[in-house]
Parts: sequence; C-alpha cells; structure tokens
Amino acid sequence: MANNLFAAIDMGTNAFKLLIVQAHLPGKFIPLLTVKEPVVLGHDSPSSTISTRSQNLSIKSLHNFNKLIQTHNVPPLHTRCVATSAVREAQNKADFIDSVAETTGFKVEVLSGEEEARFSYLGALQFLPVFDNLVLNVDIGGGSTEFAIGLRGKVEFCSSLKLGHVTLTQQNFGDEEAETDSNMRDYIRNAINESGLIEKVKNFGFEIALGSSGTIRAIEKAVSKGYALDFAENDALFSECKRDRSFSRDELKTVVERLCKGGEGEKVKRDGFFKRRSESIVAGGILLDEIFDLLGIKEMLVSGYGLREGVIADSLAKVFHDGYDLNANARFRSVLQLAARFNGKKKTTCAAEIARIATEIFEGLSKCKELDNNGVNLTVHLDDKDLEYLEAACLLHNIGLSTGKKGYHKKSYHIIMNGNHLHGYSAEEVKLIALLTRHHRKKLPKFDGDSLNVFGEEAKQKLKVLCAIIRLSVVLHWNGCMNYREMDFSHSREGFKLVIREARIQNQLPGVEQCTADKFAVELRHESEYFKKVFKQELFVKLEAPPSCSN
Repeated sequence: MANNLFAAIDMGTNAFKLLIVQAHLPGKFIPLLTVKEPVVLGHDSPSSTISTRSQNLSIKSLHNFNKLIQTHNVPPLHTRCVATSAVREAQNKADFIDSVAETTGFKVEVLSGEEEARFSYLGALQFLPVFDNLVLNVDIGGGSTEFAIGLRGKVEFCSSLKLGHVTLTQQNFGDEEAETDSNMRDYIRNAINESGLIEKVKNFGFEIALGSSGTIRAIEKAVSKGYALDFAENDALFSECKRDRSFSRDELKTVVERLCKGGEGEKVKRDGFFKRRSESIVAGGILLDEIFDLLGIKEMLVSGYGLREGVIADSLAKVFHDGYDLNANARFRSVLQLAARFNGKKKTTCAAEIARIATEIFEGLSKCKELDNNGVNLTVHLDDKDLEYLEAACLLHNIGLSTGKKGYHKKSYHIIMNGNHLHGYSAEEVKLIALLTRHHRKKLPKFDGDSLNVFGEEAKQKLKVLCAIIRLSVVLHWNGCMNYREMDFSHSREGFKLVIREARIQNQLPGVEQCTADKFAVELRHESEYFKKVFKQELFVKLEAPPSCSN
C-alpha cells in the first residue's frame, strides 16, 4: 500500500543515496530499492563552495531519484531528503538548497553534526540487536565523523568532528608515503584531543562499539576476505569462517598497515578490491585506527544500515507515534538471517508465501472483529506483535528440512530453541514462535500439557489462535501447488468465509509430496475443523477458478 511506503535521500559528501522501504508495524521495514549516485560534493570542499558542476550533477541525480519515488508511488509526506557535511559547510548552501527545491521539489534538511550522529545510531539499531546496550556508534563520512552514545534509542551524547575520508585525502600531508601517514595521524590526534571527545566518551562509557558507514563496512570486508593476507576475494572457505560482521583492533591494524604500503602493485590491488572507494580508503583506515587507539576500542561490530535507515526510522516513529518499536526491525532481521542460514532460495520463497497467506487471514480476522464484535468469538486481543510472531514462525517453519523431511517440524522447533538465534525476543516469545513451527503440521499442541506451563492463560489462547492460522496457511499453500491471485476474508452470521480468487493447483517443485485435488481437500477439511474448534464458528473456503480463455 502506498501509505506504507517511505523514502529517504542522503545527499552525502561522497555520494547521493536513495532508499525506498515498505513499512510494517510495530517497527519493521523491508527495503524495496537502494540506489547510489557518484556525486562527490567533497571535491568542492577546499573552496567551501559547491561548484556549478557539482550543482548540476546533484540536480540530475535528484531528478532521477524523484522519478523512482514517483514510480513507486511514495507519498510526498513520506519522503525526506537530508544533506550532511559538504552542504552544511558550504558558503553557498542557501542558494544550493533553493535551487534544489525549485528544480526538483525536494525540501532539503541540512543536518547538524549532532542530528547526523543521532540518525546514524538509529540506523544501526535497525540492523543489530543492541537496543538494550550502551552503544558507541561511529560513522566515518566523506567530510566529517560522527560519534553517538545511546541506550534504548535515546542518545546520551553525540559529537561531530570535521574529519572525513575525502577531506583528509585531499589535504597535503607530505610527498612521501611514510611522511603522509605520520603527518595525517598527528593531524587526526590533535583534532580529536582538542575536541574533548576522549574525556566525554570516557565519562559516559560504552558496552559495545558500532560502525555504521561505508568506509567501516569496506574495512570489515577487507578483514573478512583476507585482504591483508592476500586471500582471494572470492575465497569461499575463508569467508565462511568469518561469520560475524565485526573486527578486532589487531585485525584493523593489519589491514591499515597493508593499505599504507606504497608501490604500484599495492595500488592496483587496492583499486581492484575497494573499487571507487580506493581513492580515500587509506585516509579512512588511518582515521579509524586512531579512533580505536584514542577511545580504547577493542572490537567493533559493523552495521549494514546507517544514516538513511535512521532517517526512515525517525520518519516511521513520527507517523506511527506510540505504535512504533525501534527494536522491532533488528529483532525481525535475526529471523530472516536464521531462515536464510538453513534454507535456499526456493524454501525461503515458499516460507515467505505462507507468511503472506497467514498475514491476509490475520488481518482479515482483525477486520472482522472491528466490524462485528458480537459475532466473532476471539477470546483474546491480537496485536501487531502477535502478527510478528506469526510471520516469524511462517518464515522459520521449514528450516528443519535442511536435515531431511521426516519430522522436520520437530527439528525446526529444536533449532529455534537451542541456538540463541533470535535476538531481541524474550524466552517466552522465542518458545511461542518455536511451538508454532512445531505444530504447523501433524499433531496439535496439548494446551493443558506441561510444555506450556511457562505461558499464562492469555498466551495459551493466543497460541491456539495463531496455530489455527499457520496450519491453515500451510495447507492453502500446499508446497507451492496452490496458486492464487488474491484472497478475501470476511465474516457474517453464518461464519467466516475465505475466498481465494483465480485459484489453481499447479505443478509443484520436484522432491516434495505429490499434490492432488483429493489430498488438498482432505487436508483443508481437517484444518477447517480445527479452525472451527478454536473460533466456535464455521469456516467456508471457496476456490474460484481462473476464467477460461475464450477464442
């Protein structure tokens, strides 16, 4: 739906970036489109004026972004365009912003350094499950570096220093490699010491250090791919051994030492590995190395999200107010990561299709309750978190297939319960998700059994309702055999009615249980009876065949 689409444009010093997402309560968003344009405003920074050439490139890129935003039907009120260091420091920023508004229609928000630091921290929270930790987030940009210390989405301290990988690269620190390295390090140390950053960070303290910028992600990639050790970039074995998106102080130093080596051969290697970023990666590496030393960082986790995602999170929080959960997206990402770890593309697609069916039924039930409270026997109130549990269980229900088909639902349960894979969920929430996967097929759960003692009566009732939905959804999907265009879930005095339009049984994937109309009817009747037992009303399922082709 268009009103669930949001867009963020980051007019950075080193590039312009567009992100379009689809949002879902309580706080999830799915990236639909990411685009990057090579507009380097940092090339103008020595004069502190945005040149005519850069302005023209900027306008052209923003026009391209605007077309994409309109194609995706993102509402204008859900689109934000922010600018960072290069525009912030430009003497002609007012004229530039006016020109952008007149030619593209975008109202540019020029972020202060503190706002940029806050958004970068919020973006990292959408990627990593660190909501409850005291976090130091570091974001190295082209023209500045932002620092934020935050806890549970609230920024306790933030600072912005005019130290960027592009602007450092452009400065003349000497003619020789060793001289440049030494002088650049002295310059960085002096700037950080004079800012008072070290003392402030020490006073607030932090449990975890995060990096949320392209430069830091590039260095993490260099560590994981063995750049400093001459491993091939596509060395699958080495990549597999480096599962975590993080690096230690020693690993950083090893990469930076290699980056600072002179010679044509090293330059060719650097250009081949870092591509466009190779021009400024040396300065970025030295800057990060000094930050590690001066702030006492021993290890850094690396976020795949940053400023743009932080702007999206801030927009969603403003639109949805109290209904938005800053921790939900990182929490749900751990579900997606677990699904991807055990399933290939086909099984993941299958699980996603079942989640879509389950969501349709869940939302249909919610609408029925709103329209006819007296007629619908929902013994518990279902909310957005319950939908999140249901979607998670759908996405994970088949991960046990990685060890074989027999009893795979039980294996899925044990993987979820025993691996500490799902971050940000309580022990009770993890068990609820695991039980939904365990009972999506075969035997029904014993709601008076010992295994459910951890749940209160309301949670047991929710489990019963969600179990009915996931079981029905799995049968309706039937290993990909059932294809349909749309569903409609409604309620009347006679009961619930589910209409599946343009439904047809199609050829399924090889290796799955043979699908026939008779088997489908038997399974559907069985789950409809359970649905009736839970909701105390009949469920009528109508399959409308696609229209026949006329000559």
